[in-house]
Amino acid sequence: MVKNLTIVGQQEALRRIISTLTNKNEDLQNFLETVDNTLTGLQDESWKVMSELEAELELLRSTLEEKGAELRAAIKEEQQRKEAELQNQLSEGKFALLSCEELLEFANQTLTITNEEEFLKVTKKRSKTQNQRHEVTMAPAFRLSTRLAASENMSQFTVDFSVERAELQRLHFLPVPRAPEVDASSCVARDNTITVAWRPAGEDAPDGNSGSGRVGCYEVEYRKTNRDNALRTAGEACWEKIQDIRETQVTITDLKFDSQFIVIRVRARNKTAAGEFSEPVVMETRAFNFSFDAASAHPELKVQSDTVTWEPQGVKGHDPRLKGKDPKPSSRSATPSPNKTAGSRAARFAGESYTVLGDQEMNGSCHYWELRPLADWKSFSVGVAYRASLGRFDQLGKSSGSWCLHGSQWLQTTLSAKHNNRAKALEWPLPQRIGIYCDYDNGDLLFIDVDRLRLLHSFRTKFTHPLVPAFTVKFLNWSESFYFEEHF
Repeated sequence: MVKNLTIVGQQEALRRIISTLTNKNEDLQNFLETVDNTLTGLQDESWKVMSELEAELELLRSTLEEKGAELRAAIKEEQQRKEAELQNQLSEGKFALLSCEELLEFANQTLTITNEEEFLKVTKKRSKTQNQRHEVTMAPAFRLSTRLAASENMSQFTVDFSVERAELQRLHFLPVPRAPEVDASSCVARDNTITVAWRPAGEDAPDGNSGSGRVGCYEVEYRKTNRDNALRTAGEACWEKIQDIRETQVTITDLKFDSQFIVIRVRARNKTAAGEFSEPVVMETRAFNFSFDAASAHPELKVQSDTVTWEPQGVKGHDPRLKGKDPKPSSRSATPSPNKTAGSRAARFAGESYTVLGDQEMNGSCHYWELRPLADWKSFSVGVAYRASLGRFDQLGKSSGSWCLHGSQWLQTTLSAKHNNRAKALEWPLPQRIGIYCDYDNGDLLFIDVDRLRLLHSFRTKFTHPLVPAFTVKFLNWSESFYFEEHF
C-alpha cells in the first residue's frame, strides 16, 4: 500500500513537471517566433531606411549640382558681358589709332615742302578736303575714352563653402524621441472602455525640445490576449493602432471585453520619425466571458455567435403580423442548427419556455454583462438562474431558483422584476441597453438602464448554487456585450 502511494505521488510530481515543461516549451516557441519575426522586421526596416538614405543623398547631390550650375552660369554671364564691352572698346581704339596715324603721315609730308608757293598751293588745294578729313579722322580719337569699360576683376564671385562643408560633415540621422513610460497605476479597464496614461521620457514632452527629438504626437497600439504576458502567440489578435494623440493619455471606447487581458504599448513621434515602443503593459479586463449555450436553447431559438433569434416553426400564420413574410435569411440556413436537428436530442426547453442559458457558471466574485434588443420583439426576460432549477417548461422568474427582468409589448408596454412567481411592476420605459451586475458573494443582483444610468431593480438574497446567465425571448434578437467589472 505504501509503495502504491509512493508511485502515485511520483506520478503526480512527474505530471506537474511535464505540465511545467509543456508551458515552458510553448513560451520558448512563442519567444523564438517573436525573435524570428523581429529579425525579419529588422531586415525590412533596415532596407527601408537605407533606401531612404540613398534617396536623400541623391537629392542632396542633385541640389548641389543645380546650385553649381547656377553659380557657373552667373560667372559665365558676367565674363561674356565684360568681354563684349572690352571687344567693343578695342575696335573703337583701333579705328581711332588708324585715323591718327594717317593724319600724322599727311602732316609730316606737308612739313617737308620748302617752297612757300607750293606749300600754300598744296595747303589751299587740299585745305577743304583736309579740313574735312581732319574733322573726320580726329573725331574718333578725341571722343574715345581711354578708361577701360570693364576690368579683369571677378572677385565678386569668390565662394567660401567652409560653413556649408562643416554642416555637411555634421550630417547625421534625425533625432528620434525616446520611448515613453506607461503609467500602469493610471490605466483603467471598465465598461468596455480602457484609459491609458503614460509619461514622456525625460524632456521629450510635446512642448519641450531636447537632443532626442521634440515629440509631435503619440501612437498607441493594443491587442487582446488570454495570456498575462506581452508575447504574441499564433492565432492571437494583431495590434490595433490609434494615431495622432496629442495628450499623454487616451481613452479607447466601444471595445468588447471578450479576452482576459489587453496588451498596451505607446511610442512617441516627431515630425519625421517614430521612436521605440514602450515596454508593453498587460491590463486585465476581468471579462466575464460567456456565450450562449446552443445545446440548452429552445428548438425555436436560433443561436449564432452572440445573437439569439426566435424563429418559430411554421412562421407563416404563427402570428398575424408575420403573414406573407419569409423568415430572415441566414448564411447557415442550408445546415440545420444542432438544437434543431430532429431526433438528435431531447430539447432542454420546450413549450412556451423560449429560453437559452449561458455556457459559463458564476460561483463567486462579481460579474457584469450587457444586452441589447436588435429587432421587433414581443417579450423578453433576462437574468440568472440555477441551472438545475429550471424544468423544460419553466419560465424565468417563476421558480425560486431564477431571477429576471421582464419586458413585454403584447398589449401594452410593461417592465417588471420577477422571482419565485412574483412580479414587481417597474414604472420606467423599456431600456435599449440592459446591464446586469451580479455580486455572488454578497448576494446582490442589479438590473441597470445603461443609457440612462438608472438602477431599475435589485434583488438581495443568498446564492447557494452556481448561477448561469439566462434569457427568454419571443420574436426578439439579443446581442450581448459582456464583461467582468468590480465597480461601476
